[in-house]
Amino acid sequence: MSDVNHEMNLAWDFVEKTGVNIFLTGKAGTGKTTFLKRLREKSPKRMIVVAPTGVAAINAEGVTIHSFFQLPLSPYLPDSRNSADKYRFGKEKKNIIKSLDLLVIDEISMVRADLLDAIDSVLRRYKDRSKPFGGVQLLMIGDLQQLSPVVKDGEWDLLSKYYNSPYFFDSHALKNSEYITIELKTVYRQTDTAFINVLNCIRENRIDSNILNLLNSRFTPDYENSADKGYIKLTTHNFQAQEYNNSKLGTLPSKEFTYEAEVSGNFPQTSFPADAELKLKKGAQVMFIKNDFSDKHSFFNGKIGKVVNLDENSIEVQCAGEETIIQVSKMEWENMKYTIDDETKEIKEEVEGVFTQFPLKLAWAITIHKSQGLTFDNVIIDTDRAFAHGQVYVALSRCRSLEGIILTHPISPDSIISDNTIESFTRSCDGSAECAEKKFDSYRFEYFMSNLDELFNFSFISMELNSLCRIFEEFLYNSFPKALSMLRDMTVDMKQNIIDICIKFKQQYTQILSTSENYSEDKFLNERIIKGAHYFFEKTKEITENVSKLTGITPDNKITAKRLKENLDSLTFMLNMKLSLLEHTASNGFSVASYLDCKAKTALELSEKQSPHKGKKKSASEAKMEVPSDIGNAKLFNSLVKWRREKAAELNVPAYVVLQQKALICISNAAPQTIDELKKIPYFGAKSIEKYGTEIINIIQGIFSK
Repeated sequence: MSDVNHEMNLAWDFVEKTGVNIFLTGKAGTGKTTFLKRLREKSPKRMIVVAPTGVAAINAEGVTIHSFFQLPLSPYLPDSRNSADKYRFGKEKKNIIKSLDLLVIDEISMVRADLLDAIDSVLRRYKDRSKPFGGVQLLMIGDLQQLSPVVKDGEWDLLSKYYNSPYFFDSHALKNSEYITIELKTVYRQTDTAFINVLNCIRENRIDSNILNLLNSRFTPDYENSADKGYIKLTTHNFQAQEYNNSKLGTLPSKEFTYEAEVSGNFPQTSFPADAELKLKKGAQVMFIKNDFSDKHSFFNGKIGKVVNLDENSIEVQCAGEETIIQVSKMEWENMKYTIDDETKEIKEEVEGVFTQFPLKLAWAITIHKSQGLTFDNVIIDTDRAFAHGQVYVALSRCRSLEGIILTHPISPDSIISDNTIESFTRSCDGSAECAEKKFDSYRFEYFMSNLDELFNFSFISMELNSLCRIFEEFLYNSFPKALSMLRDMTVDMKQNIIDICIKFKQQYTQILSTSENYSEDKFLNERIIKGAHYFFEKTKEITENVSKLTGITPDNKITAKRLKENLDSLTFMLNMKLSLLEHTASNGFSVASYLDCKAKTALELSEKQSPHKGKKKSASEAKMEVPSDIGNAKLFNSLVKWRREKAAELNVPAYVVLQQKALICISNAAPQTIDELKKIPYFGAKSIEKYGTEIINIIQGIFSK
């Protein structure tokens, strides 16, 4: 990051080296967009970028909040089972969320508190339920003194029962999480210190008569005479800008040309970054709405010029004070979606749709809302209508200097609307960055420790193993006594050789960490971690191998079978995840970055293994099955299971109606050769012998004759 911008460097360090949530704010022109761009290019964390509106998402090269999290436009009520629980996510979306380290929300000032809580609900569902936002780090970028969230009266009637205000900082999830505020202070857009002071006074609601008089010195009654000198008019409402542009275009005597945009793939109309039909004439004042990324760098987003020549296929623009005529070509905007790369397992951006148009729009006037993020040399601010909160500040801060501003009417004190809720929150953030900076080392240490503790935390595995043991103790003790005995031994082994050793090992590395001057590079610490990873890998491997022996058990009772499968799936996932992380650490040592990368990629791989495979699915009879240790003759048992399944399908009844599993186990262990011997088998009555006795004896004799 920049060597001279202290706040930007601090924000970078907090994003990269801690897991703390961050609200990155700053006046207009302080480099928030630049920070986001560099973060996307250089951060090793797995991130996605979202924004509250389609245009904001396109500008941030991200996606909208509602589309990514599949949320409806209706309010989210915390105590109701609504949007976050209704929508089913596809496999790829789930995998992206599960592997996410960092969620960037641009234009956070426009995000409502309930929307942030809806995001929290989705993230908890697929990440860590016990942590706000599922344990994902949040980077919220925006300026509360600019655009506010949109809340209709009917919506606020519902939301006011749950929230103190509609602003993001009143989100319940955010209040329950620790976050810091960092304000970028270096203003790059303006260099005039007097004008910067005026903007600061407006921003901080410190308006006095001197500031007001200085502002109103820019009131120009005959402003229309300046309208054709490269000035752009900023209006409060969209219809004003449209009427003004159409009026100015209509006065030009030259021929009008219409340029149709080309849209391919999925690109919602609400996210169009330019006019679908661009109408221009020679002499029209236009604004470039995209940066020139060629070597020429002829234009940038917000640059004003005049059309000097055009035909059906080409447009030429000249900007004030420049001799060069810009040959304007059509450019592309991409509507992105996030996917998982099959080979690298990294989160990647994929183009979902493309919008192609000349990067121009009529620019005698635009709304204050659409001017956000742009910089102009000369502006006319239409002060005839009422302003909303933040609009005066946004309008004035678009210009590089006070001298470049023309006011259509004097600004009254009432026009500069402040919001007490925002002012109170802003005051509460004073000193937050300084306080956070003092605690940075402890935040970084906690982040390192939390990931290291997670690596050597076996409590969830232990709880899942105990739950598995209880299922056998309650429902399967008669059928599978050997499996139950093995599980009891495993729980004892887990307690004595993993959990208890882990407690002692954590005390060891915590002691080393507390005295280490540079724990992330400490060789002795890393050696201890590697040795610990080796030990726990071997112990976890033993548990995993024993658990795999239970996967062939399928109880006749559907509820028990469902509970057993869910428990085994969960436990197997946890064990395989732990094995992968321990093996990686044993081979490479421990660093937070490599640990997070390994965890994310392993989660994706395991998720794919547990998902149904594409293509022809193997039948149950073809699938390889682990045979429980209570079964003496695996070949006979599998043959009987296959026969029972086929017979159940033939009779259209559940498998246990044909023959209980307990009977199958007893038959496979005793291997009776005659009907008389079969009669001695428990759980196999006279009716069953009458129906299936001959078939079963034939199966047994067929096995043994081979």
